[in-house]
Amino acid sequence: MEKINIEAARHSLSHVMAMAVIETFPEAKLAIGPAIDNGFYYDFDLPRSFSPEDLPKLEKKMREIINKDFPIVKSEKSRDEALELFKKNNQKYKVELIEGLLDEKVGFYTIDSFADLCKGPHVSSTKALRDIGWKLDKIAGAYWRGDEKNAMLQRIYGLAFETKDDLKKYEEFLVEAEKRDHRKLGKELDLFSFHDEGPGFPFWHPKGMVIWNCLMDWWRDEHQKAGYVEVKTPIILDRVLWEKSGHWDHYKENMYFTKIDGRDFAVKPMNCPGSLLIYKTGLHSYRELPIRMAEVGLVHRHELAGVLHGLMRVRQFHQDDAHIFCTEDQIQQEVVDLMGLIDRMYGKLGLKYHLELSTKPEKSMGSDEMWKKAEAALTSAMEAKGIEYQLNPGDGAFYGPKIDFHIKDAIGRSHQLGTIQLDFQMPERFDLEYIAEDGSKKRPVMLHRVVLGSVERFIGIITEHFAGAFPVWLAPVQAIVLPISDRHLDYAAKIKSQLFDAGVRVELDDRTESIGRKIRDAEMQKIHYMIIVGDKEIEAKKISIRKYGEGDKGQISLEDLIKQLK
Repeated sequence: MEKINIEAARHSLSHVMAMAVIETFPEAKLAIGPAIDNGFYYDFDLPRSFSPEDLPKLEKKMREIINKDFPIVKSEKSRDEALELFKKNNQKYKVELIEGLLDEKVGFYTIDSFADLCKGPHVSSTKALRDIGWKLDKIAGAYWRGDEKNAMLQRIYGLAFETKDDLKKYEEFLVEAEKRDHRKLGKELDLFSFHDEGPGFPFWHPKGMVIWNCLMDWWRDEHQKAGYVEVKTPIILDRVLWEKSGHWDHYKENMYFTKIDGRDFAVKPMNCPGSLLIYKTGLHSYRELPIRMAEVGLVHRHELAGVLHGLMRVRQFHQDDAHIFCTEDQIQQEVVDLMGLIDRMYGKLGLKYHLELSTKPEKSMGSDEMWKKAEAALTSAMEAKGIEYQLNPGDGAFYGPKIDFHIKDAIGRSHQLGTIQLDFQMPERFDLEYIAEDGSKKRPVMLHRVVLGSVERFIGIITEHFAGAFPVWLAPVQAIVLPISDRHLDYAAKIKSQLFDAGVRVELDDRTESIGRKIRDAEMQKIHYMIIVGDKEIEAKKISIRKYGEGDKGQISLEDLIKQLK
């Protein structure tokens, strides 16, 4: 039995799926079907919509094809032969793909009578797919070539792993991920909502605002200690500014525009040009540097409707930016200090991370010499800190290289959050200066950085990381008082009042429900401290505590509970 290359197996399964669809629905038009992380997919154009009931039927047909042990044969055709084949079979998407190719020869893979345009790799025969773990997973929509101006196709996703046990583990992971889905928890915990009147624009509810404000209070405290000043810049700025910054050439397809008094303006997708204008309002000395300007700025980006995803991908969000203006000699220490700040803040939430250094992209500004200088500066800072990092070639910002912080959440998923970007370009474009020690005018260096990234996305990530059970300091409701019956309401109200006066975020459940129901509802809301009061508690002048995830903790005094919460 051949050793399975899982990527080749996933690729072959996408072809087997396309073959099964064509045999089941001869009128189907084939688009593309690559291997992807954890599986494969294929896009189809069909007169009717696929239904969930179609997936088991297609799976059965795929298993029949696999069990027939067809060789998967690689071949080549001339461009003209390939065009003739697909025109004859009325496969217009394949024709369009071939017409876009420059090569005179076109690669094919054939399973029995089914031939598909492909570069590979594939397994040698369908028999090799018998013992791996795979299944068809879901149906989704997808624009042809990812362009919303093109036809909407139907995409079938499949899962595929080296063994059936691996598939089972991944399915268990998906179940856990679904339980933690921030969109589901946001609704259950009454944190935020989305509405058709504002697609991609989150509506924050009172409890969600508690989390938001707690994060911002903490963020400001950490930044004040680290020597930052906070600024605020306008949401709408003149088009000329965006042309000067380079965002117009590199980002305009993601920007919103308006006219004011006959002039072209853009809604900002980034905060950086505003900080540059603030820097330019005064004359600066080397003695002032570094200047660390922080801004939790509201930005807008025109994302396609198909990629919007809860708080993770929105059209309006707040970026916790900072822009540091410093001398070249100060770069290393500033980057080292930034890594320390990010490490402290992630540490408070128990977030583990790794670093990646992203270098010059294909579309960029500035000379190769300047890029090499910037990349060397970031590398030396990480080496001075003794931190290991991965290289991510060609993924830098258009104006400079960057260090990205990738955190791992509670169920092992990776999320890119913080970033430190070194920029020699913007100070040049905006003609920034400072007076050096010798009295000459010099150009400062600019560091762009975020810790949380998009605040909205950060809240989505930590909602899933903590499965909605936020640390006590972030929890919208830290404690709830649960009277056993109506005759205990007065005592319960006094307990609530004392906790509120002590600065605790507390609620009172005064419904005429059983204590069991009240406890269950508090558990569903993931409230850390459930304070139960009845005859025994009134007589002892104490309270009984139940902790979320831990159960009953017995009786304590209210003073001791306040100390715990503090």
